[in-house]
Amino acid sequence: MGTLRRVAINVHRILNSSPTPNTTAIAAATNPLLRSLGYGMFSPFTSQSNGSQSLDIDLSDEESKRRLLNRLLYRSKQRGFLELDLVLGKWVEENIHSMDENRIKALIHVLDLENPDLWRWVSGQEQPPESVSINPVFAAVRDNVMKNLDTHSAPETRATPGQPWVRGWDDIKKGQGAL
Repeated sequence: MGTLRRVAINVHRILNSSPTPNTTAIAAATNPLLRSLGYGMFSPFTSQSNGSQSLDIDLSDEESKRRLLNRLLYRSKQRGFLELDLVLGKWVEENIHSMDENRIKALIHVLDLENPDLWRWVSGQEQPPESVSINPVFAAVRDNVMKNLDTHSAPETRATPGQPWVRGWDDIKKGQGAL
């Protein structure tokens, strides 16, 4: 209990001090609690670190490659959005071992997208921005989803693009004006 109290006091001190830009990163590197909270650090698997587009991908040996592919597979299957977990996770599982470094970078960019936006774009409910639509991994996942839709559902049962898939979700809003 005393250790937890000391950690909480140290976290409080660090967060309430006025650090120089690298102080938080150094503290996060040395303190496991801050590192787990993500203070001062970005995952090496995100493309948003410092706004740069360069990604450090280590495929030099089998162990590094295995670790990277396992992390990306986990990120694709555990997004917290069931539809994407199933669609994206299955596609990544089937294709990740044949990807080169450029396709892995493209996958990382797709994994960095927000779930609701990614789902609307993959499912064809909305048009994605050009930067997303030219991504080869995104295009392959979207083509796979559309192929499955064409195979397993009639076009007349689907919502038109730009409309919600499940009709009736906004019925409450429509009824509020009638009260």
